[in-house]
Amino acid sequence: MDALTALALAVAAILVVVGIVGTVAPVMPGAVIVFAGLFLAAWAEGFVHLGWGWLLFLAALAALTYVVDFAATALGAKKLGASRRAMVGAALGALAGLFFGLAGVLIGPFAGAVLAELSNQKGFEAASRAGLGAWIGMVFGAAAKLALVFMMVGVYAVVRLF
Repeated sequence: MDALTALALAVAAILVVVGIVGTVAPVMPGAVIVFAGLFLAAWAEGFVHLGWGWLLFLAALAALTYVVDFAATALGAKKLGASRRAMVGAALGALAGLFFGLAGVLIGPFAGAVLAELSNQKGFEAASRAGLGAWIGMVFGAAAKLALVFMMVGVYAVVRLF
């Protein structure tokens, strides 16, 4: 192994670790960073082990983390009886929260669901329940994103070994 390949593989490993942390950290595109690390590793090895088909599969898994993130927040709100407006509010709150760091990410879905439910002429108890559901959905969404990212790393490892 030449020095450039070794350097590329070391940077790829760092990207994967940073991406895994970024999967649960706010405002950090963790799955994209993990994908970049896996792509760099495949490139450094001349795409011998991981071809374009596998890379497209990994890219699809990375994209799926974003779908899961927003869907879990909205579905969590729905599970506790939130209206459709509250589910949209939770998703918009999650999106807006990205611009306000950790506090925004933690509070955004809750606040979005509560405000939407209150604007729907619901009482504070129903609005709070919708907000709690959105927050619980966000937690489950983070767990699902982490599972998808570990699946990406696992696919790379299995394909690389066999």
